[in-house]
Amino acid sequence: MDRKVNKGASAAEATARHIEELILEGSLRSGDPLLPEREMALRLDVSRPTLRQGIKMLEDKGLIVTDAGGTRRIAPLATSITDPLVELMSSGGRVVDDYLELRSTLEGMAASLAATRANDVDRATLTRCMERIDRAHEKADARDEAEADVDLHVAVYEASHNIVLLQIMRALSGMLRKGVFHNREKLYARSEVRDVLLLQHRAIFEAVMARDPAAAARAAEDHMGYTRRVLNEIAAAEARLEISLRRLEGGSIAQRD
Repeated sequence: MDRKVNKGASAAEATARHIEELILEGSLRSGDPLLPEREMALRLDVSRPTLRQGIKMLEDKGLIVTDAGGTRRIAPLATSITDPLVELMSSGGRVVDDYLELRSTLEGMAASLAATRANDVDRATLTRCMERIDRAHEKADARDEAEADVDLHVAVYEASHNIVLLQIMRALSGMLRKGVFHNREKLYARSEVRDVLLLQHRAIFEAVMARDPAAAARAAEDHMGYTRRVLNEIAAAEARLEISLRRLEGGSIAQRD
């Protein structure tokens, strides 16, 4: 059911605040296109001039942008990868490990809250995500399975109903999708790892669905701990291979017969 704008404040301010709330709670996401002006005004039960004023307020705050085709969209928010500090951090191996360490704590918290707070809509979303993981696993489709992996985690964040946690984790998952911290497909290229990840995702899912916060937190933390270990192993193996290749080539600067 569409929520109407609270007309208690100035209509334009109330309209802007209502849209801000939709962004904050995660109903509107970075890059989402907005409805055409006429339809959006009807949905919000405001006049088109009022809607324009409200949108102008949000444009001034950088929350709404208009693309080249004239479509209004939610601006790139916390998922933006343009910050040079983020790019600098992502190039360091230690930062990748620190990132995974942070996620271990936050994932456990999110899963625990989801087990306590998830409603029927959340639980249906989680079920669809788990089914998609199962299908991708059966097809051995590394890319689709990696995407379904992130979607399940995002669904857990949403089910936590903690707005700050949701926005932080959406930012991290946005970076993860774009390979800013590590390439998830490296994980899914190994069949034995894929099997373990499937079981771990199912353990998180089942604990949340069983409304068991302790088990959900434990399953999420175990999953992130395993992911961290495997990625460290992959990075170490790649580093050893690079050294071996350099030795064969004399570091590319020695003359070899």
